[in-house]
Amino acid sequence: MIARAHRFHGYGSLKYVYQNGRTVRGPLTALKFVSNERRKMYRLAVVVSKKVNKSAVVRNRIRRRLYEVVRRHESEITVPYDMVLTVFHEEIARLPVADIEKIVVEQLEKAGITTHATDHGRGRKTAPGSSGSASATGEPPAPRKAP
Repeated sequence: MIARAHRFHGYGSLKYVYQNGRTVRGPLTALKFVSNERRKMYRLAVVVSKKVNKSAVVRNRIRRRLYEVVRRHESEITVPYDMVLTVFHEEIARLPVADIEKIVVEQLEKAGITTHATDHGRGRKTAPGSSGSASATGEPPAPRKAP
């Protein structure tokens, strides 16, 4: 869960983001964001409607998982943004955290909020015997030259 300082307080702030923000849409979520120079830190709200799932338990679990993904990458958010992450598909409740993280990080990068995705050693495992430094194209890393 993100710190209280990073959460929205009151409806007026959300209303401003909805009216003036830009949107980056992903397969299961939409990220609406606007820069907020009056603050020193980012703020985030996660909106999960009853249309996604009728159960409050499931909606809150989705919300907690999304807050946690953003918290893991908060060091990459250098400019204070107000962000609203809206979930519009129920499939996100069944996805593993790694897939949710990939979706959210791609949206943050596409929006220009984070500079790059790093795994920070959190939950991503590499195949035995590999160094974990394969390129995004799936090619193995170049061999190292002897000193």
